[in-house]
Amino acid sequence: MRHYIAVFALLAAVYCEEVFNGDQVLRIHAESKKHIQILKELERDVDFGLDFWTNVVSTELPVDIRVPHARLYAIKNFLKENNIPFTVMINNVKELLDREREEMVHNAEMERKTKSFNFAAYHDLDTIYNFMDTLVANHSNLISKVNIGSTYENRHMYVLKFSTGGEKKPAIWIDAGVHAREWISHATAVWLADRIATDFKENRTPVPSILSQMDIYLMIVANPDGYVFTHRSLSEFYRFWRKSRSATSNPKCHGVDLNRNWDAEFGGPGASDDPCAEDYRGPSAQSEIEVKNIANFITDHGNFKSFMTLHSYKQLLMYPYGYVGTDAPDRTELHDVATQASKALNSWHGTVYKVGSIFHTIEQASGASVDWAYLRGIKYSFAFELRDTGEYGFLLPADQIVSTARETWFALRYIMQYVCDHPY
Repeated sequence: MRHYIAVFALLAAVYCEEVFNGDQVLRIHAESKKHIQILKELERDVDFGLDFWTNVVSTELPVDIRVPHARLYAIKNFLKENNIPFTVMINNVKELLDREREEMVHNAEMERKTKSFNFAAYHDLDTIYNFMDTLVANHSNLISKVNIGSTYENRHMYVLKFSTGGEKKPAIWIDAGVHAREWISHATAVWLADRIATDFKENRTPVPSILSQMDIYLMIVANPDGYVFTHRSLSEFYRFWRKSRSATSNPKCHGVDLNRNWDAEFGGPGASDDPCAEDYRGPSAQSEIEVKNIANFITDHGNFKSFMTLHSYKQLLMYPYGYVGTDAPDRTELHDVATQASKALNSWHGTVYKVGSIFHTIEQASGASVDWAYLRGIKYSFAFELRDTGEYGFLLPADQIVSTARETWFALRYIMQYVCDHPY
């Protein structure tokens, strides 16, 4: 195996000049265990500078890799020599990045002029937090903003609480933005916040009924430090930052994958102990202040009945377990709920979601938040992977935000109503 890696490293060194006009995302189709082994070794060696957008799991799931333009010739030849099929998923990452930045600059200027908020646009952290303040001010009878703690870099972590009154009523948790580069999750959560408030104000079914029985807690940005980092630099590398921004044992590598840091079979397969890896789990369970803040808040509340988290991309609706292939005790019910929710989602725009356990649907993952919630008695725990399935990956165009959010709302609405109708 080391022979393959040495050959690739040599090719990369020879063709280090700009051969292409920008990075590409390759979709790789492993056809054998040997192919999987080769790709996993590439994935583990962070020195190659390959950005794995999806993990190496099996021959059934493709692997998407962003390849720096200086290494495109080398990696393509490496794959061909090893008879590993691939296609070009994104021909020029830079073109999509440039369009995204131009749209954000234009939108910010228009919002300043019109003094309005455009839900069909991506926004930075300050703008999202200002939106939250405005929403609370406009719906003070329903919404409050709760500060659940500070991040590693001392930013506030805010949760919007939708409540018609009462102390520690049964509650539903929804978070987004755990992985910083998944901008569609943040934008979807912003739209959802406004939609919940509007539907309550206009007495649209079923929001008033749901809120008469339960509170909703919505965390739009679960990883503020990472999200800010994706906005602050023009480097392509930083736009695709996934983790938090805490210091690690390796001074050259910052951050922990917050969705591998939970106290749910922490340290098992499906998470890395390498601080430079994208799925680095951290030194210990819930070592990260962001995870601690959320876990403590949910635990102290003590009456959450549903836990849902929004990620991207792949169009999946999943339930426990992630760390093991064994069926969860409530697997049949959770699968039925997720299936009906995916049908509700599909009814809006025809978008198709795959349903299943995390382990069997996407990958093995230890230390994941959904498993943590389920293991602590929050039965209705689900993870969404939003649009798309690979045409744009993490660079979903802003003109798809509202449709993505609306179809996601249909699924969330179904789950929330089900939770209300099936108390436990």
